[in-house]
Amino acid sequence: MPTVAIKTEGGGTAGEITLSERVFGAPRNIALIHQAVKAELENRRQGTKQTKGRSDMDAGGRKPYKQKGTGRARQGSTVSPQFRHGGKALHFEPRDLGHALPKKMRRGAIRAALSAKLADGELIIVDAVPVNGTPSTKAAVEFLTAVGVTVRKKALVIVDGNDEATIKSLRNIEKLTLRVAPAFSTRDVVDGGQVILTRGAVQKVEALLGEGTVPGATTEEASNA
Repeated sequence: MPTVAIKTEGGGTAGEITLSERVFGAPRNIALIHQAVKAELENRRQGTKQTKGRSDMDAGGRKPYKQKGTGRARQGSTVSPQFRHGGKALHFEPRDLGHALPKKMRRGAIRAALSAKLADGELIIVDAVPVNGTPSTKAAVEFLTAVGVTVRKKALVIVDGNDEATIKSLRNIEKLTLRVAPAFSTRDVVDGGQVILTRGAVQKVEALLGEGTVPGATTEEASNA
């Protein structure tokens, strides 16, 4: 099982934590990760693009001119696609662009992404984000810098609860993505740069992805994982 040092305020350590082999030691499955990221991006598309076709036009019931004798091509309606203000020949209709990915594949992709981050040395475990109940972006930046996070680059911080002071301290940091475990996706991990998890977040993630249940997690949090 992989073992990682737990970093604390000032860059110190508070011992080591043994991570789940199933969650943080999974094979690097690039194909599965790609499927999960692609499905998430597709599900974000609205699919509301629409144009009017010939049958959608409220006009064109009368033949514009007689069939023969005018020297022009025969026409049956003024809303045909070749006419100005006519209906579109290949028009768009609203459609559902969503792509459902099975839960086992979705969770397997998150395991593979987290394991890849750990193998690449881009995963950091911290004891907690020390804000002491008072929101302070400056204090959060100093803490992240002390534990080895490059603040000017992308980073993903996964905390274990909706603590108001912690959320307010982290959400304004440029290029930092904040998530509350276990509600995060494969794309968050892949595109997040360095991944920082609190000790409590690790427990929630391992409970969901390792055993299948999360102590204290809401239905919405569990379904998003």
